[in-house]
Amino acid sequence: MRWALVKVCLAVTVMVVIAFAVPLGLVVKETARDRAFSNAERQAATVGPVLAITTDRQQLEKAVVSTEAGGDGRLAVHVPQVPESSSARAGRGDSAGADDGVEVGRQRATKAQLDMARRQGRASTATVEGGYTLLRPTAVASGEFAVVEVFIPNDEVTHNVTTSWLILAGVGIALILGSVAVADRLGTLMVRPAGRLAAAAHSLGEGKLGVRVPEDGPSELRSAAVAFNAMADQVVQLLANERELAADLSHRLRTPLTVLRLNAASLGDGDAAEHTREAVAKLESEVDHIISTAREQREQRAQTTGSMESAACDAAEVIRERMAFWSALAEDEGREARLAGVERPVRVPVARTELAAALDAMLGNVFRHTPEGTAFSVDVHHGGPASNSVIVLVSDAGPGIPDPDAALRRGHGDGKPGSTGLGLDIVRRVAESTGGDVRIGPSVLGGTEIRVWLTLDGGEAERRRRGRRRPERERRRALRRG
Repeated sequence: MRWALVKVCLAVTVMVVIAFAVPLGLVVKETARDRAFSNAERQAATVGPVLAITTDRQQLEKAVVSTEAGGDGRLAVHVPQVPESSSARAGRGDSAGADDGVEVGRQRATKAQLDMARRQGRASTATVEGGYTLLRPTAVASGEFAVVEVFIPNDEVTHNVTTSWLILAGVGIALILGSVAVADRLGTLMVRPAGRLAAAAHSLGEGKLGVRVPEDGPSELRSAAVAFNAMADQVVQLLANERELAADLSHRLRTPLTVLRLNAASLGDGDAAEHTREAVAKLESEVDHIISTAREQREQRAQTTGSMESAACDAAEVIRERMAFWSALAEDEGREARLAGVERPVRVPVARTELAAALDAMLGNVFRHTPEGTAFSVDVHHGGPASNSVIVLVSDAGPGIPDPDAALRRGHGDGKPGSTGLGLDIVRRVAESTGGDVRIGPSVLGGTEIRVWLTLDGGEAERRRRGRRRPERERRRALRRG
């Protein structure tokens, strides 16, 4: 495209330069010729008044030398021979003759050309060796016509013509080169967005979902860039929805898996019971692997696009929905489930699927690590519009956790035995994405309490609050040490 545009512009510019430069060059040549002949006319006209007064050789020589052309030896005067009357001849005592003509200067025109000029009675030009000659008839006192001859050399006829042509050629070449440069620049401006669009299409085909095209260039390419970016966003959204659906379905499988595991645990000993428990454990491991893979792909997509997509949801609605889901299993196992603090909407800066996965992980731990019939509760605490945080408490009446810090470390996904990297790790990531954290401690029901603290402003207010409290804590420690 770029070279094609350059060729088109080059052809058009060359035609324009030829169309204007050739006639202009001819005009320059004709102008120089007209200037040379006009100057010769002026030189010849200066001798005319002298010829009208006298034909004396000395006077004519003085008049010729006084002109620029005469001084250069390019002006001549040809006065014809005048026949004398009989009385004039008798007085002179010469019966033979007539007055000889006067010739001043160098004659370059032929006698025939001079006679032709006298007969025509008007100025004319003749070609002579080395140039041209201007023949201008002028009437003298005797009634005859004298001829003033001005020689015009070829150098004067073409004076400055070559220079003018060179200037015209330089201007034409400059115009051609300038048009090529402009065409190349315009071609670059057109080709560069197209190249970026092609490169982005290749990158998207290679799986780089974060690639986007700047929406610049000509209007057609801008439209193509907008369409490509919209398509890429749609592809990313479809993949994200697919991964989130896979993760959500996997989390939903945890509930029947928990039931199967509990039922398998009650089968007692025997090969069949052992095979059943192994099958349940393997199925649970596969579900964990699916969830882990979906989570990793989501994180990779976030790194590719440069930042996590902003999302928010109503925590109260999500918690009510997940509690309704888990209540069926709780009823089957004789567990008392209590829910509080979800009467009004509570907006949190967490995606709906993320919060649901975190809540499923905490409730799944209750069903997995506490015996049947153990009560549990979910409480949501929000201080209202002035508060910058939301606290979600999941409590149970089970045996509790002997080492909460170790449980958090296992939940952090450090890869140690007994840790899948899921469960509390999901809860931690959700909390830390808002600037909050996760704590494990004793609950009012006598078992374990998992507190999930979600900040509504990215944790800025809490960091300022902690920054104000740190000097006070250090001062108190210093007083105790003293």
